[in-house]
Formats: sequence, C-alpha cells, structure tokens
Amino acid sequence: MRILFIGDVVGKAGMSVLSSFLPPLRSRWSVDVTIVNGENSADGGFGITRDTYKAIRDAGADVVTLGNHSWARKEALELANQESRLIRPINYVPGAPGSGLVEMSTSKGKRALVINALGRLFMEPSDDPFGGVSRVLETHRLGRDVDTIVLDFHCEATGEKQAMGHFCDGRASLVVGTHTHTPSADHRILFGGTAYITDAGMTGDYNSVVGLDRSEPINRFATGISSGRFVAATGVATMCGVAVETDDKTGLAVRIAALRIGPHLEAQQPEFWD
Repeated sequence: MRILFIGDVVGKAGMSVLSSFLPPLRSRWSVDVTIVNGENSADGGFGITRDTYKAIRDAGADVVTLGNHSWARKEALELANQESRLIRPINYVPGAPGSGLVEMSTSKGKRALVINALGRLFMEPSDDPFGGVSRVLETHRLGRDVDTIVLDFHCEATGEKQAMGHFCDGRASLVVGTHTHTPSADHRILFGGTAYITDAGMTGDYNSVVGLDRSEPINRFATGISSGRFVAATGVATMCGVAVETDDKTGLAVRIAALRIGPHLEAQQPEFWD
C-alpha cells in the first residue's frame, strides 16, 4: 500500500501549494491513502475552518489530522462532529468533539486506520498519549484487523516522538511526527518494520519563523514584548511530507522517503514510485 503524509499546512501560502501540488502527485504515484495535517490551515495560520477542510479534502486528502490548535476556530468544534475524516488528538478530554481515529476503506478495498495523538511535553493533553494509542493498537491489529495503521503524533519534544516510534514499532505502518514545522532528516524503518520520521515538516513559507511572518516572533524574542499578533507568512510555500510503501501481507513498511517540493529547501521525492 502507498501512503502519503503531508505535514502541517500553514495559512494561505500552504493551502495554495497544497492545492497545486497534491492532486497531480497523488494521481501520478497511485497513492492509496493520503493524510494531511490541517491544524494551521486557517488564513491566519492557527486552526482549521470549514473552507480549508473542504479545500484539503478536494486536493486529495483522505483524512485530515489536527493538533494543539484544533479548537482555535470555533467552527472546528462543530466540524469535528460532522466530518468523520477530520480527526483530533485521541487524548483530549473525554467528551471532546469528534474522534481521535478513523478507519477507512481505500479504492482498492484495503482497510486503513489513522490515529491522531498529542504529546505531553510542552503541550496540554488531558490524557497519556502512550496509553491511548496502545489501547487502539490492541483492538486494531495490523495485518489482522486493518491493512495499514498511521499515527500522526503532534508533539514538541524530539525524545517523546522517538519514544512513541519505538513504542509502536511492529504494530503500526507509520509513526510521523508533526508540530515543529521543521522537517527532520531521520526518516527510516525501525527494527520491527514501522516507518518513522521525527517531523514531516510544514507545508508553508519557509522564509519565516515556523511559518509565521518573521517580524513579530523576532521582536518578541529580542525584546520580550508583544507588539502585535502572530500572522502566517505569505511567500511562496514548500510542501513537505513523507512517502511510505507497505507490504500487503503484513502492513509493515518496506520503503520510506522524504517529500520536499518548493523553494528554500533541497528538493526530495520518493524515487521508488517513479
């Protein structure tokens, strides 16, 4: 099975490049499951709106994941209850809108499970992400109940992300880190067969501070004083993510590659799909 994961889409710049690049690539590579993190897709760069959710889905995303900015826009509270393909962290407070996972069928009849979880370090989840993810993996066995399992671990700390990767090794097809908006170079297949990357990077303008217009973050770091709101950078964006191919019998990964298309970063694409 072919899995394409696209990292945090930030503001109008990220939405523009996603809408331009994703549809032809998804078709060209015959991708089976496409997942996009959309928690920063609103125009200002925080939260998701009904319009950006629809645009991400129209671009080819089968599932849209969220993170610590899930409820930055009030309409997301209603949207999460209405759209099963929009998932928020599984370890939010009980009774939170929406769901932390979704099981879907691909066009070829394969079963895919996508999970979203939020890290604890420097974050504010209501529950342990390791326990929450483990309970799901105990009831959804890879190769028995589903053909592929992808976990979007939205997390600040590198060590916590790596721990989750090894914790899920052999039980998931892909554990992909999101949130830091900076692509890591450690994409690999772990000993048990799970594909892993610490951070997929963002889909946004890299001539910025984590996707934000540079002036206000620099001012706050330099002076400790706020002089205005954070706003998303609006320059030409780069689309970042990861491509994974799994074994049809086991659901475990056999190939992984970084995806980076656009300015400011060295271009990378999954050569094994071309």
